Amino acid sequence: MREYVILSITLFALVCFCGNNNRADSGYLGKFNKDQDLYLAHFDSKTDVDDIHSVAAVTTMLADERFDKVTFHAVAGTYGTQSGAYVPANDLFELAFGQNWSDAHGDFNRALDKVSSLATKVIHKGGKIWIAEGGQSDFSAALVREIHNRLPDADIKNSVHIVQHADWNEEVTTPEDLAYVKKAASYHRIPDGNAHGNGTPGFRSDQVIDWRQNINDPRLTSIWEKAIAIANTYNGAEGRYLNESIMKGGLDFSDASETCWIFGFNNLVDSNEFFQEFSTNLSNQRRVALDLSATKVDPLVGGWTKS
Repeated sequence: MREYVILSITLFALVCFCGNNNRADSGYLGKFNKDQDLYLAHFDSKTDVDDIHSVAAVTTMLADERFDKVTFHAVAGTYGTQSGAYVPANDLFELAFGQNWSDAHGDFNRALDKVSSLATKVIHKGGKIWIAEGGQSDFSAALVREIHNRLPDADIKNSVHIVQHADWNEEVTTPEDLAYVKKAASYHRIPDGNAHGNGTPGFRSDQVIDWRQNINDPRLTSIWEKAIAIANTYNGAEGRYLNESIMKGGLDFSDASETCWIFGFNNLVDSNEFFQEFSTNLSNQRRVALDLSATKVDPLVGGWTKS
């Protein structure tokens, strides 16, 4: 009997251990291996201003202590074939991401070269690339092609993961580029982040969201204030898409649903739950994460490391 009890306890512990492969000490956050992988946040910023709110939301997530050691790089201007004016937000990207971002709108080739260098280094070392496609896949297609040119023997299909949430983004992606990324990379089509109750977070709201109740970090506060100001300035201006939720005083960071899917926060329901989950009022938050004056950038990996 004693031996049976010991064996049962041992088997129970083994099952619990094997079934919990996303523990904080496992090196994984959701699907992302913090020791090896690279997270790329792509924003088309044309012409919907939801990307601007999404920049603030993604930065809020990266500031959380659970994202410590996550290597990341953001790219602005990853748009496709849609018409309309671009939403300029370089000041916001610099405030949010420091040196860890590239401007594909201002210089596509330079951005492509930078991101390709980061990605190939990660893949060469056995890591994976996780792209949150906050827009179309034209830039991602160029990136995958360049990775293949630089690493012709690499298993690109297994190494590059592209996460897309919106039909419209696919519709205004250059058709051959969309077909290419679906074939050459691992393409994950998740439910739309604009809606609720479909299996992914719904981060678009017509109602005013009291985000300040949960965000008291000075840097994050300034990022949200700047993002909201930029979005209000360009929303519907000069022929741009009019985001009615933002016009009504709400928030729209629907593109952040892809980032939630990558990092294992897909259970969040709406914007209110997002701010509760990533509240900086909790004592265990990594408040120094976004203090760029207290960090240094590793130019080879594009991530923050403490000085």
